[in-house]
Amino acid sequence: MRDLARLRRVRDRIDREYTQPLDVEALARGVNMSAGHLSRQFRLAYGESPYSYLMTRRIERAMALLRRGDLGVTEVCFTVGCSSLGTFSTRFTELVGVAPSVYRRQAALATEGMPSCLARQVTRPVRNREAPVPVSRLP
Repeated sequence: MRDLARLRRVRDRIDREYTQPLDVEALARGVNMSAGHLSRQFRLAYGESPYSYLMTRRIERAMALLRRGDLGVTEVCFTVGCSSLGTFSTRFTELVGVAPSVYRRQAALATEGMPSCLARQVTRPVRNREAPVPVSRLP
């Protein structure tokens, strides 16, 4: 029970400070746990590692910023706390199914006129590499 409260504090910290450079060791120190124990318990409680949860939060925020359309992909990458455009683009593509630049073009049209609260739910990224793979049709 005590671990669950500490795990909630870690999750809340990630939700609050996702733009900051966070690593598992720092998160673990903040709740007096070892990094390995934190990772194992976090995965048991939430179904993914702390790092994966952090990247999902960053990608969700990036999706919202890209839908707005006033920032480029590089600006969005650094705004959400990623330090590598390559890692950001790879993770974004894994979760969303398309590259950030493609998403930016498509999302503006797809959510046009939709309330932002609904657009956020409809466009929420899929976790753990579950983005649908386009099916090619053979001639």
